[in-house]
Amino acid sequence: MGLLTQILTAPLAPVRGFGWVVNQVIEVAEQEAYDTTPIERQLAELERELLEGRVDEAEFDRREDELLDRIEAIERARSGAPQGQWAEEQGQEQGQGQEEREEQEQQAQQGHHEPER
Repeated sequence: MGLLTQILTAPLAPVRGFGWVVNQVIEVAEQEAYDTTPIERQLAELERELLEGRVDEAEFDRREDELLDRIEAIERARSGAPQGQWAEEQGQEQGQGQEEREEQEQQAQQGHHEPER
C-alpha cells in the first residue's frame, strides 16, 4: 500500500515541498523576532554613548526605556502572555461586559425587569 500511495500522491510532491520551505522560513523569522541580542547590543552601545558624553541622561533614560520595553515585549511573546496596553484594555472591557451580563441575568432570574421606555 505504501508504494501505491507514493505513486498516486507523486503529483503533490511539489506542494509538500513548498509547504516545508514555508515552514522553515516561518521558523527562522520567529527565531529572529524573538532574539534579544541586537537589542542588548543597542543597550551596550547606548551606555558607551552616555559614558563618552555623546548623549545626556534624559536621552539615555528615554532610549533605555524604549529598548527595555522591547525586550519585555519579546519575553512576554515567548511566554505567550498578552501584549501591552491593548491587551490590558481588552481584558478590562471584557470583564466589564461580563459583569453587566451577570447583573442582567440575576435581575431576569429574580423577575426584576426595568420598564422599557
